[in-house]
Amino acid sequence: MQPEKFYYDNKIVRNFGIATVIWGIIGMLVGLIIAIQLYQPEMNMHNQYTSFGRVRPLHTNAVIFAFVGNAIFMGVYYSLQRLMKARMFSDVLSKIHFWGWQLIIVSAVITLPLGITTSHEYAELEWPIDILITIIWVVFGINMFGTIIKRRERHIYVAIWFYIATFVTIAVLHIVNSLEIPVSFTKSYMVFAGVQDALVQWWYGHNAVAFFLTTPYLGMMYYFLPKMANRPIYSYKLSILHFWALIFIYIWAGPHHLLYSTLPGWAQSLGVVFSIMLIAPSWGGMINGLLTLRGAWDKVRDDVILKFMVVGLTAYGMATFEGPMLSLKQVNAIGHFTDWIIAHVHVGALGWNGFLTFAILYWLIPRIYKTELYSKKMASFHFWIGTLGILFYAIPMYWSGFTQGLMWKEFTPEGILKYPNFLETTMRIIPMHVMRSIGGTMYLTGVIIMAVNLYKTAVRGKLVADEAAEAMPLEKLRPEASNERWHRRLERKPILFLVASLIVILIGTFVELMPTLTISSNIPTIASVKPYTPLELQGRDIYIREGCVNCHSQTIRPFRSETERYGEYSKAGEFVYDHPFLWGSKRTGPDLQREGGKYGDSWHFNHLMDPRLMSPGSIMPEYSWLIKQKLDTNTTGAKIRAMQSLGVPYPTGYDKIANNDLDKQAKGIADNLAKDHIKVKSNKEIVAIIAYLQRLGTDIKANKTANN
Repeated sequence: MQPEKFYYDNKIVRNFGIATVIWGIIGMLVGLIIAIQLYQPEMNMHNQYTSFGRVRPLHTNAVIFAFVGNAIFMGVYYSLQRLMKARMFSDVLSKIHFWGWQLIIVSAVITLPLGITTSHEYAELEWPIDILITIIWVVFGINMFGTIIKRRERHIYVAIWFYIATFVTIAVLHIVNSLEIPVSFTKSYMVFAGVQDALVQWWYGHNAVAFFLTTPYLGMMYYFLPKMANRPIYSYKLSILHFWALIFIYIWAGPHHLLYSTLPGWAQSLGVVFSIMLIAPSWGGMINGLLTLRGAWDKVRDDVILKFMVVGLTAYGMATFEGPMLSLKQVNAIGHFTDWIIAHVHVGALGWNGFLTFAILYWLIPRIYKTELYSKKMASFHFWIGTLGILFYAIPMYWSGFTQGLMWKEFTPEGILKYPNFLETTMRIIPMHVMRSIGGTMYLTGVIIMAVNLYKTAVRGKLVADEAAEAMPLEKLRPEASNERWHRRLERKPILFLVASLIVILIGTFVELMPTLTISSNIPTIASVKPYTPLELQGRDIYIREGCVNCHSQTIRPFRSETERYGEYSKAGEFVYDHPFLWGSKRTGPDLQREGGKYGDSWHFNHLMDPRLMSPGSIMPEYSWLIKQKLDTNTTGAKIRAMQSLGVPYPTGYDKIANNDLDKQAKGIADNLAKDHIKVKSNKEIVAIIAYLQRLGTDIKANKTANN
């Protein structure tokens, strides 16, 4: 039998590599801008399209889906072809995948600053873009499995196990978390509400970290690290345990983002238990990678690419130890809502995802251009300034987080809050935020130097767009193959492997989600909790548009420190009409769940126009455009109808008269403002958002009054 000749497609790898570098610089630059905004409010530029609330999700989407996403596809397209000894299934699908993914990213760049958002963290893009993501993900899957099926290598290597699990799990996560009712082309409401929506979101959010930021990178680690070190992976058996344990356990851990919330206690406990268990498979992967370098530490000392890999794996180990630690209730009570979480996330993002990406780029680009890296000194400088950048970023954020968590909870000997004014904590941590931005600048500088280095490398060489290769065709199975162990047999059957991976991740999904989503008694109702008025609903949508949930939570945990500061702790029944939930994940500002009636309408007006007028030292952006922009009441009827379809008990036909109630309530607020010598028309957006803020928490107060 003669070997077959074929060609690897390096052009698609090059394209994804270029996109990785470009979007990486853009995403990190936006991240640096929002970091500065947190101590220099002037950097919001007095403009709605550059305000923190709108730009922050642009940063997360650009880094996760543009930088990391393109890096994943670059690594997968390069390694998959060589592991399968086959060209990609379809050059056309490869091109559709590349340009479709860039279109998704450009859509995010356009829509998020415009305030077109669902507010679901890491899933802010609206329903038309969600559909496009689904189409492009299917294109990627067809191309990947088509390549695997036409392979010339019988057994599927461990890297491809992780690629398969990534594909199937992200598909499930995206579809379930994107269940929404469209109101218009740019607006939708999530199908689930309140506690249910929170559970679905953090089942998605945590596993987006697991199956987009982790499993494909582990797959690339299993391929590229042995290539870089010229050594086999340390343990095949450990890789089997690592893979199956990781994808089974990870899917359960999402509820640890909702500890001390109104989520049922059994779901919180499951999240904690599986988060602790997650240490074992996570560290199994890190150890398998680091031990691959046993006996090769002299090479690591001299090879900057391996240095990137070692620091990246170490950062992965740190982040995957810290995550389970933060899921312990006693630790979570201090760390949640603070900058500690920001430090934790960025150790993984900058160290694990960033450094592995840089190592792969430095190793891969010279090979597809058939040349040497332009400058090892520039690469070494990138490594050191990047490492220092991570330290200058993470350490101040840890310090800031500890400061926040402890100050929020501290009482005087007399038993009163020592720091009752939330702003006292904000002022205390500003120096740490300055240091964080310095660290981000250092890290970004390294990325720009890498871009120059890789560009000069490419110019010095020439892309081998179609790299010649040859391999023996796939032979028929020999009789002795039936004696192989179960996993070796499974490695020959990609579709069965896909189904097995799907079953494994669906077990935890069904156990955790189904009871809360399908058993109504798990979410007890409160009789005094009523649907939002039309004006409050419009105001809530403006609140979502402006990204206020990025800085303010709307859930009060059952701690004395929080009930003293904010009021009665939150109840599950308060959120039954919240599509989507708005509990938040970070308190840059105070919690707003009991904001209604706390201040007068004029206070909210002045606070939105100039936050520093009402709260000296505040870092909140101003929202002066709200007084200029007219409220779009043409959408009121459609929004009421969408809410009715989701079970919100508005009267039949209310959509036709809703604007009458809206106008009446708006006029009342405008009259209240006029009494304080503030002249504003009742049809302005600021009136609607004041109505929403004044509603927050008042239903439960009404209930308490009734009980008294």
